[in-house]
Amino acid sequence: MGFPTPQRGASLILSFRLDKKTTVLLGAGPLAASRAFSALEADSKVIVLSRGGREAACEEVQWRANQGQLTIVDLDTLPGSSTGSVEERDAEAIEHFLAITNDDITFLCVTDTVSGSPTRRSRHSAERIYALCKAKNILANTTDIPELCDFSFTSTHRFEDPAGTKTALQVGITTNGQGCRLAGRVRRDIVAKLPKEIGLAVEKVGRMRELARTENVQGDYGEDCYEDSGVSTPNRPVPQRSLSESAAESAKRRMKWVAQISEYWSIQRLTKLTDEESRRILSGDGSEAGNSNWVEAVPSTPSLHSLTLRRPGRILLVGSGPGHPSLLTLATHTALTKLADLVLSDKLVPDAVLALIPSHVEIRIAKKFPGNAEGAQNEMMEAAVEAARRGLTVVRLKQGDPVVYGRAGEEVLYFRERGFEPIVVPGVSSAIAAPTFANIPVTQRGAAESFFVCTGVGRKGKEVQLPGYERGRTLVILMGVARLSQVVSTLLEPCEEVGKRRNGKAYPPHTPIAIIERASMPDQRVLESTLKDVVTALDSLGEQRPPGMIIIGWAVLALWGKGNVDVLDEGAEGKDENRVTEWLGGPEAPGWRVREGIQEGWESL
Repeated sequence: MGFPTPQRGASLILSFRLDKKTTVLLGAGPLAASRAFSALEADSKVIVLSRGGREAACEEVQWRANQGQLTIVDLDTLPGSSTGSVEERDAEAIEHFLAITNDDITFLCVTDTVSGSPTRRSRHSAERIYALCKAKNILANTTDIPELCDFSFTSTHRFEDPAGTKTALQVGITTNGQGCRLAGRVRRDIVAKLPKEIGLAVEKVGRMRELARTENVQGDYGEDCYEDSGVSTPNRPVPQRSLSESAAESAKRRMKWVAQISEYWSIQRLTKLTDEESRRILSGDGSEAGNSNWVEAVPSTPSLHSLTLRRPGRILLVGSGPGHPSLLTLATHTALTKLADLVLSDKLVPDAVLALIPSHVEIRIAKKFPGNAEGAQNEMMEAAVEAARRGLTVVRLKQGDPVVYGRAGEEVLYFRERGFEPIVVPGVSSAIAAPTFANIPVTQRGAAESFFVCTGVGRKGKEVQLPGYERGRTLVILMGVARLSQVVSTLLEPCEEVGKRRNGKAYPPHTPIAIIERASMPDQRVLESTLKDVVTALDSLGEQRPPGMIIIGWAVLALWGKGNVDVLDEGAEGKDENRVTEWLGGPEAPGWRVREGIQEGWESL
């Protein structure tokens, strides 16, 4: 079994909390001012060491000293040799300062080694200062001398809210010394493509996390109560919520719901999140009272003398396709942009589709969080009926095609019983479109004569029966990535052990498998492996990218390179293991491959 081989040359990118820590800056020029500002924003105490003290410092450093934001120490006032060179006296003064200070010094930045400066500190002096830091276990950064750096600074941007107040969200880019100017450009390009209100969204989610941890929960329930603990898997199976749920279980579930909100709600929607709404979501009571975004209700029993004419409401069950806006049908596009008064959207519908909806149309996102799917489903159906009774056109927006594991059938029967016959608008099913985006045909002459679509989870979380192995068939499993280990064991177990979980013979361990995440979106990721290695492979990727789906069978490698379209030929089975080994890069390869992004050219469609 192989694991990814580390490719050297990267940096371990960390973010530091510097409250009650000290950053020391050697030099008092413009670069020192920039470093001081960054350290102050990280709540660090800042001390500037400079020969000549305050008078020799640049204007910004002097101003910050006058404001009490930082301290300037004149190296000339510290003990040092009276006979050595200026740089030798500097080194002795710095050594004395480090010896007598009681501050908890975390970083020391040498800023007066900037290339091209007429007063640039010599390399010999910088090396001596670096050695002093190493002896004191202080992390050092020496400008323009990479080999004398324990860390480097990223090209950073901190987002502001609409009022101009800086938020907690920062992004940093590093090229690991290969192009600082280019790092700045990449940072600007990334920032330009992100919604301007994204910083406010982070603040709102942070507030919700605080409420999830502190309100109505007593006791300490460990790291599991924190959204950021462990690998992020928002859809990991959990029991359905029950009235007998303990306080610890409630705390963990609440934090998982925060993760769901963070993963699926649009940035624009997150910016409008209030404490009241956060409490409603975390309580799971489904109440929507007080939602100021609702259209004013028309009285359900108008006066006989009223001249108000109420149009009949209607409900449209609409499929949004796999995610790429270009794959919306014309009917779906019309429903969203011209007909809808209210859109009730599944959480998996991406921002790119929701962005097409006019700003005056209210959008609600289904709260189908782990353990709460049934309650959230009922809440959305009730909301649709309530709005339709007020004469609104309700678009119930679903991922992919609404009848392919989209619960459209349940909703049709529910709405019909309450007097509304919904219009079902088909959508492009991700069961076919997602493999196509990954260059995997669900059928291919010579490799796959049929395909079988199933779900990885049954009603209320129950196990489903998976089909047995047929060489010429592609198995497509929707909503199964969070249960991958269970799915794989079901497919591989001998028939006498599998019971009712599989109908047919076991799959060979070397059977190709692909996991497609965020299909058709710019951050699409495709993991290709075999049944025996795929669980380890997925764990090696760390954070998952829902929604995901699983493709199993020989179609997975059919179009790779020169193609593998002879797997159904007579006698081809004897070549299978060599075929798979070559497909995954040879015997020394780790046993899996990861591909990022979609095919070039889709951005213009």
